[in-house]
Amino acid sequence: MIEDIKKDAATRMGKSVESLRHELAKIRTGRAHPALLDHLVVSYYGSDVPIKQVANITAEDARTLAVTPWEKGMVQAVEKAIIQSDLGLNPNTAGMVIRVPMPPLTEERRRDLIKVARHEAEQLRVAIRNIRRDANHGLKEAVKEKMISEDEEHRGEEMVQKLTDDYIKGVDKVLAEKEQDLMSI
Repeated sequence: MIEDIKKDAATRMGKSVESLRHELAKIRTGRAHPALLDHLVVSYYGSDVPIKQVANITAEDARTLAVTPWEKGMVQAVEKAIIQSDLGLNPNTAGMVIRVPMPPLTEERRRDLIKVARHEAEQLRVAIRNIRRDANHGLKEAVKEKMISEDEEHRGEEMVQKLTDDYIKGVDKVLAEKEQDLMSI
């Protein structure tokens, strides 16, 4: 019973940390990375679809992304989606290829991006604490239904707390890596 609760909590916390990595990948660091455009949606025959489903995105060099739509008619829509995004990018179109140069980040913009990254990390810490609360609630329910003893509940709570601490350290490590990445020129 306790192992099931611990496994469930560990799985959910692991997924949360992965979602943080995914969210932080969207915060640009001045280097061209194809994942930077993953969250963009393009109007494709009346419905909004992710940009990855209508175009091939590659890093041409350290400062340039190359976006190649599958269809010639999609070039304008993809370019419009990139311009309207919150990334502050200005694409250049040459035939079927849209080149997206990455402007260098200013010191002020870097600090703003670090604030965004810290906010994302704090939201994740709260989510991990909520998972801990759910696990502890499950242990209390098991004691009420006489499935485990109170001593086992306390040991379970200690295990869940250790798990929580480990995952929060993981969040801090991911955040520190992103901050280092943002501050490197």
